This record gives sequence, C-alpha cells and structure tokens, in this order.
Amino acid sequence: MSDHPLISWTEAGEIRSARWRSEAGNPPPKTVAVADDRMPADVAYKLVCEGTGLLWRGDYQNARQLLQALARRIDKKSERKSGKAADKAAADKAAGKSAVKTAAQPAISITQAFHLHRQAQAQRARILGMLLLPLEADYSIPLRRAPDLVQACTEVYGPGEEASVVSMREVLGLVGAHEWRKKGVPIPALGGSIHPYYGVFSPVRGEYVDLIAQAVLPTVDLAFDIGTGTGVLAALLARRGVKRIVATDQSERALDCAAENLKRLGVNKQVELMSADLFPEGRAPLVVCNPPWVPAKPSSAIEAAVYDPDSRMLRGFIDGLSEHLTPGGEGWLIMSDFAEHLGLRPRGEIQAMIDKAGLQVVGKTDIKPRHPRSNDAEDPLSAARMKEVTSLWKLKVKKA
Repeated sequence: MSDHPLISWTEAGEIRSARWRSEAGNPPPKTVAVADDRMPADVAYKLVCEGTGLLWRGDYQNARQLLQALARRIDKKSERKSGKAADKAAADKAAGKSAVKTAAQPAISITQAFHLHRQAQAQRARILGMLLLPLEADYSIPLRRAPDLVQACTEVYGPGEEASVVSMREVLGLVGAHEWRKKGVPIPALGGSIHPYYGVFSPVRGEYVDLIAQAVLPTVDLAFDIGTGTGVLAALLARRGVKRIVATDQSERALDCAAENLKRLGVNKQVELMSADLFPEGRAPLVVCNPPWVPAKPSSAIEAAVYDPDSRMLRGFIDGLSEHLTPGGEGWLIMSDFAEHLGLRPRGEIQAMIDKAGLQVVGKTDIKPRHPRSNDAEDPLSAARMKEVTSLWKLKVKKA
C-alpha cells in the first residue's frame, strides 16, 4: 500500500486520512468534504465541479442515486452548449450567413470533434470521480445498504492491507468487470467464451477474431501472438490446430487473464505465455499482432488497448517483424482504419511503414465492424465510425 498516496480530510473536528486508490492513476482530490444523504444534488454538483471530493457517509444506494444526478447535470450542461451552437447556426442561416465560413468561424473537422469528445469524456470522468467511498482494510464498505464487493475489489487490488478511499465510479467499474469476468464474452469462432479481467480489453469487437478464424494458416507448427491481452487470438490459433504458440504481453494482469482463459478453454498446453515488450526471442513462421488502433494518449489502463501514442506498438511490430519471421513466414497485422477517418493518421502511412521496414503486403482482407456504435447516428464520431473498416494485412519480408 506504500505506493498509494494519502488522502486527508477533516471530520468531527479531527484530521483523518486513508490511502487513495485509483487504477487509472488519478491523483486524489486536494480538498475533501464529508457528505451524506442531507446534501442536495445541486450543492454536490457545485462542489465537485470546483474540485472538491465528497467522502460519502450516508446510505450507499443514495450515493448511487447522487452519482446519477451528477451525470444528468453534466449531460444537461453539454446539451445546453450544443443547443446554443445549433441556435446560433439557425440564426446565421436565417440571416444568410450559412453559405460563408470566415477564418474566425471555421467548420469543425472530424479531428476536432474527436479531440472535443475526448476532452468532454475526461471532464465528465473527472467530475464524477469526485464522489468518494470509504473502504475498510478487507474492502468492506462501512455504509448502510452497501453490497458485498470484497471479491470484486480483491480481484483488482489484491489482498487488503489497510483502509482506503476510492471513487464510487471506479467501484462501479470493478463491479461491472467482475460480472464480465464471471459471465464471459461468447466468441463463436472459439466455440466458447473469454473472461476478461478489469483493465484487460474485452474482445467485444468480434470482427477481428473472425478475420483470424477465416484466414489460411501458413503453418501449424509455431506462431507468436504479440500483445495477447485476454489470450483470445492465441486460443483461436490453438483451436485451429497450431501446435505451439508463444503469446506475449507487458501487463502481468493480462498474462494472468490469458492464463485463466487458455486453461478454461483447454488449450493451455499449446500456449506459452511470456512477459515481453512486443516480440519473444527467436523466429516463427507466423507472427500475429492486433495493436491499438488510435494514435492518441490513453487516459486509463483499459484505454491502452485502444489508444497508442504515436502508434508506438504498431511501429514496433512492423519495424521488428523481419527479425522474427522465419524465411517465407507471414506477419498478420490486424488494424482498423478508424484513425484515418478521424484524421489522426494519414492515408498511406501504414503502407509507408511497411515499405520502409523491408516488408511487402501479400494479402489484405477487410471486414466491416458490427458493434452497436458503428451504426449509431447519435454518436459524435458517427461520420468516422460508419466508414470504418477492419483489415488483416498479411506481410512478408521482401526478397532481396
């Protein structure tokens, strides 16, 4: 617990403190006030917007209701801003100004929309993260009507050692992750389910799994799975008959998650798990990688599977692939072009990386996403999502 900073507050005339927990690495609020069922939602909203953390001492279920009330106020404020922008656009149109865009009033681009969306998400998370819950050393919550969340907390935090304080939003995230872990995510191509851990990206986008399931294998002797995560692709390769797979990841939690999934699916003897930054030692006739698709900074551990600053993992895979392929071997790169549609990666940049690394594309298969947001017109990034394509690039080393 020594890695966790202290959070302090005044209660009943005494200065008290506890360890601060945040899986996202967020710092503790600088100011903390004690709150309970008597605090009106409007007062709570004003305080959290000002940066004051509210340590809850009332009824647990009332705290959940307060969190929902805070979320409604944030969303209502966002809707008012959008409404004002729409009203201004309508007024400009009525005044005959819609046909002219001045330098001072440019049309918003999809790239700007992405950054504004991310900023709004971060601000929303920061405000909602200000409602705090106390945890005893054994992770019990000393509040009326509090559920038993000991197992959910232990799965993420490890054995309890001393009292701590955590945001209620994170606690609810732990509960959701615990349910995912229990129920699992059905993967039809596997004929089974994957059970993700908290902070390990869930394979809910089945299209990339289908690409691997349908591609012609160049070998069944050996494969490397780079950045295995839940182990879903390693398991799929094993189910397809690959005799030995070496699966790597930097995250110990991901490796633990993969180990449990592989054992549950009965393919653990075919897969060797290894902690590594990208590649293991040696070469293989098949090397598979599904790196993060969006070159942007993640704001939490779970986002590291989606956001990759400066495409570090993508570049690392492409640049190092030739040194880890056996002669005639194939590298399978699974990538979405969502970043291109957002204007975050230039068209042709991946091909340029491939050419520079001395590789060639010997095959490319595309598939459209099927997840609900891909057809959600209300999504602020719908213009990009509706055009998105996920691809399996088959790469080989260019012949000298």
